[in-house]
Amino acid sequence: MLDANMTQQLKQYLGNLREPIELVASLGDDAKSSQTRELLQEIAALSDLVTASFDGDDARRPSFLIRRASDHSKGVRFAGLPMGHEFTSLVLALLWAGGHPPKVETDVLDQIAALEGEFDFEMYFSLSCHNCPDVVQALTLLALHNPRITATLIEGGSFQQEVDERGVMAVPATFLNGEMFASGKMSVEELLQKLDTNASAKAAAKLDEKEPFEVLVIGGGPAGAAASVYTARKGFSTGIAAERFGGQVLDTMGIENFISVPYTEGPKLAAQLEAHVKEYPIDVMNLATAKKLIPASEVGGYHQVELENGAVLKGRSVILSTGARWRNLGVPGEFEYRNRGVAYCPHCDGPLFKGKRVAVIGGGNSGVEAAIDLAGIVGHVTLIEFDHQLRADQVLQDKLRSMPNVDIVVSARTTEITGDGERVSGLVYEDRNDDSVHKVDLEGVFVQIGLVPNTEWLKDSGLELSKFGEIAIDHKAATNLPGIFAAGDCTTVPYKQIVIAMGEGSKAALSAFDYLIRNQAPADEAVAAQ
Repeated sequence: MLDANMTQQLKQYLGNLREPIELVASLGDDAKSSQTRELLQEIAALSDLVTASFDGDDARRPSFLIRRASDHSKGVRFAGLPMGHEFTSLVLALLWAGGHPPKVETDVLDQIAALEGEFDFEMYFSLSCHNCPDVVQALTLLALHNPRITATLIEGGSFQQEVDERGVMAVPATFLNGEMFASGKMSVEELLQKLDTNASAKAAAKLDEKEPFEVLVIGGGPAGAAASVYTARKGFSTGIAAERFGGQVLDTMGIENFISVPYTEGPKLAAQLEAHVKEYPIDVMNLATAKKLIPASEVGGYHQVELENGAVLKGRSVILSTGARWRNLGVPGEFEYRNRGVAYCPHCDGPLFKGKRVAVIGGGNSGVEAAIDLAGIVGHVTLIEFDHQLRADQVLQDKLRSMPNVDIVVSARTTEITGDGERVSGLVYEDRNDDSVHKVDLEGVFVQIGLVPNTEWLKDSGLELSKFGEIAIDHKAATNLPGIFAAGDCTTVPYKQIVIAMGEGSKAALSAFDYLIRNQAPADEAVAAQ
């Protein structure tokens, strides 16, 4: 199962085990069970602290439990083979079960241990899903640090009948005590926020205690990360408040136009951004959703940003880098069938539509790339574009047209996504040339029609916004409000690209630096006035 390189790396990792662990497998007579047996035997052979047995009685086969030999109440179960993106999750589960400390804050572990009640989690993932590992690893932490929590992590491709019966059409999909709990990516902090009713109030109280920053960055994507590094290097106290560090990069798979790096993937780049930020004394505040901007001109002293949890952060200067999100179609059926056939991430959810008919809405680079990826997995792809021609790069168009199981429809206005009450069954589009109406029978719709800036919370702030909701900035990334700057996909700068966002974040930081050295701090102003 493991090649020589993986075997050597895993052996090195297992050298960090501090106590014995047990692998208990429940197997059948199928090929996946044989592969599971082979994998566990290879793992056990790499460390004297690991034992493997094959007499488990769990109903899901193949599956295996990873547990501490000294405390059988603390363990996590994998159903199917956790390879691909989930191999790292398997390695971490082995290490954490064996006493190697996880890289999370002590208060997070204390919060896990303090959770009361019985929590039985079942979570479905796909091996190509780049959003799934965070949820897998978060649930693993919970199960290994609280005996009242169990977690079964299920590779959906190995349990297709179960996936179909439970209506799982998007991953990661998390069930709690048999009921749907959450769909989509979640960190351990986000999980705790949903489970611990006092988590939000605790977080707000902690944030309220923070001193004003010289530079307060709102948003933790490429623009925000770049801005924070630049201001920290100038010696200014810097804080980043982000709903999730990494932003939309976390939802991006292949990145081939980041100059000097021929290929990388979104989650990997986000992790590298976070590691770079942590090289400096930057206060990173995750799960911080901005609700209101109050300029210093209204309250005197510092600019203020009110968060959804009620906390208020302050800064001498503010850099807004809240990014953008996928644009919705806004047609009947889209909301009703979200995660029940309507999807936005082909890399995550594509494997759930193996052999089925799907549509991709959007003929730009994202839409055509999605159609190409899906064509290798699903039975048939219909790409629907509003314009009279595709807008993607020609090399992508040529690749798409070479694929035998793809139809391309242009000059088409999607008017409805239809379903049977449980899941998607088709879509309706209108031919813009002759107004004729057409119905396409299918099981999935992937929406890829561009971005919407995350700026709704700024509408009453006095900040100038474009008709598209973008923050209006000048050539130095300055807004119309003194001391407030903006960068990245949320601004009027054209071409929403990672490399451009990083450059704009750096520019905003340098402009903030110039502003700060030319303007006195509020406390200094008070002294000067005496």
